Amino acid sequence: MAAALLAMTALTGASLAQGVTLSYYVDDNPTNVATAEGLKAAFEAENPGIKIDIETHPGGGEGDNLVKTRLATGEMSDVFRYNAGSLFQALNPPQTMLDLTDEPFQANVIDSFKPVVTAPDGRVYGVPEEAAMGGGILYNKKIYADLGLSVPKTWAEFMANNEKIKAAGKTAVIQTFGDTWTSQLFVLGDFFNVQAAVPTFAADYTANKAKFATTPAALRGFEHGEEVFKAGYLNEDFAAAKFDDGLRMVSTGEGAHYPMLTFAIGGIAQNYPDNLQDVGFFAIPGDDAAKNGLTVWMPAAVYISKTTQHPEEAKKFVAFIASTKGCDVRSAANGATGPYLIKGCALPDSVPPAVSDLLPYFQEGGQTAPALEYLSPVKGPALEQITVEVGSGIRSAADGAALYDEDVKKQAQQLGLAGW
Repeated sequence: MAAALLAMTALTGASLAQGVTLSYYVDDNPTNVATAEGLKAAFEAENPGIKIDIETHPGGGEGDNLVKTRLATGEMSDVFRYNAGSLFQALNPPQTMLDLTDEPFQANVIDSFKPVVTAPDGRVYGVPEEAAMGGGILYNKKIYADLGLSVPKTWAEFMANNEKIKAAGKTAVIQTFGDTWTSQLFVLGDFFNVQAAVPTFAADYTANKAKFATTPAALRGFEHGEEVFKAGYLNEDFAAAKFDDGLRMVSTGEGAHYPMLTFAIGGIAQNYPDNLQDVGFFAIPGDDAAKNGLTVWMPAAVYISKTTQHPEEAKKFVAFIASTKGCDVRSAANGATGPYLIKGCALPDSVPPAVSDLLPYFQEGGQTAPALEYLSPVKGPALEQITVEVGSGIRSAADGAALYDEDVKKQAQQLGLAGW
């Protein structure tokens, strides 16, 4: 018996020595880290010969630069999570990533997602890692109930609600410029309203025939940030507050409105579960109640670095993510935050109010529009710094929009777009 045990131990040791360790690179948002840890645990349990090492990087522009640098220097992790859409295009996928077009797991991916991870060469390089999400306003339902407020369908109604909230001695609008990426929602989340007013804006913008500064409907997003600052609706610590501060404030009723993407519902479920039922969601209101709708973000994706030494094991991990098991891991880690784009992935019967508020925009038809970054490859790297300046009263909305128009020029030229 002892000899058999010794032999088994030796065999196990040999097996481990021959095992493969994959590196998995994700941003350090707690929600995404929790999902990554869940994927690691579930995948390793099914695949004892493959280990996953999770590496993290900061979000926003700093993270974008790190991802680009690691890809450019051949030092990228085997598998990495990153945006789809215009930021994906900026990574030069045919030169830096494995082509996943013909992998069997692509049959699990809903077709509407594939264009946002397809490079100009027509090949598909990623699969969705999370649920689709909306960009709008998380709001505290208790404050709304206490003050008798209704969900606004126009910007004027939203500002009227803000005035009543301020008069009641509460913070009307939460901003968290300590994490600069959070500053962009009034601009990016307003795109449904831009497209409703100027249906050709995305194409004209890509062709350098339309600008934020000279298109009144597009300028409105910058004006929203300026208006809420000038009206004194922001939390006192808006310049230093971080993303999690924003989640705490809107969850606990320290503030009423937090412009944010709905993936944040996962962070609330994780860090403030007792307040999850107190948070609702609505799209950023435009000027016409009859045209109220939601700007939608496609999920971030996972990709495989072209320099990986373990392509088959990496594909196995990506296939796991692009399966109903992957969806289940995400729901278990962060709760249900929106519709999944993997076939067969269903939302639980009981979802948080903010997710319930999100679904009608999808169900009623015609009430959603993709964010601009999925319709145009043009997105400048400095938007988050510019929207911090506008939202802090440092720069006017008109100046911010004009500066952003200049910011996108370099990227458009690097992409070789006609008209730039």
